[in-house]
Amino acid sequence: MTDGEATILVLVVLLVGLAGTLLPILPGILLMWAATIGYGFAVGWSGTGIAVVVVSTLLSAAAIAAGVVLPKKAAEDSGASTRSQIAAAIGAVIGFFVIPVVGIVIGAIAGIAISEYLITKDWELTKQSTIGIAKGFGLSTLAQFMLGFGILVVWSGWAAVVNF
Repeated sequence: MTDGEATILVLVVLLVGLAGTLLPILPGILLMWAATIGYGFAVGWSGTGIAVVVVSTLLSAAAIAAGVVLPKKAAEDSGASTRSQIAAAIGAVIGFFVIPVVGIVIGAIAGIAISEYLITKDWELTKQSTIGIAKGFGLSTLAQFMLGFGILVVWSGWAAVVNF
């Protein structure tokens, strides 16, 4: 495989990974990270390549952390119980299989809403917690997309060095 072919292949994989930060059915950040490492094996390692992989690793770790920390923080800030956070995770998994692509979001929101209502018996508190967690998931998705875009930009610099 030539450097140009490797560059095109990795670009496609990176774009799929970036789309995966928005569409849960596609692999996301980990695919992007693996693609940058694969690119190093395909075109050879250089100082630039090692620096790009280090930066990509840091951006990937930040994106994964954002995917965990931001929804959890939003749940805590909105007063959602730990039990409801677990219900949101279970709802997300069920939703993923019942309604492809958007089911993960719908399932998580349904899980938190049902659980919070069963705990509080108060629709206003339930609504507050559900909206808080939905905002947290939205922020984490935005953060992951932005960090994934950062990986794409950093890798593009490496690809430019390799190909020009």
